[in-house]
Amino acid sequence: MIHVLAIITTKPGMRETVLEAFRANVPAVHAEEGCIEYAAAIDTEGAGPVQTPFGPDSFVVVERWASLDALKAHAAAPHMVAYGAKIKEHLVSRVIHVLSPV
Repeated sequence: MIHVLAIITTKPGMRETVLEAFRANVPAVHAEEGCIEYAAAIDTEGAGPVQTPFGPDSFVVVERWASLDALKAHAAAPHMVAYGAKIKEHLVSRVIHVLSPV
């Protein structure tokens, strides 16, 4: 299994616009072979000093894939290419962490 944490930072005030495009793409991703989990998350309000917030213009995509090959196929899927093109102008950065369980 492969875990992915994608930290997406948008231009100021554009997070909801990008999340709308993300949500529209989720059914196609969930239908991909090898997709176990694919969901967005934002900072929890009121978590206190234990939390290091990402901020109002960021969100994290939490993913689990059955294999590295499934993740590679996901990245090349036509709906992901279209999604990337649609949101590109709204992004400041996209940091992808690909992790293996221990």
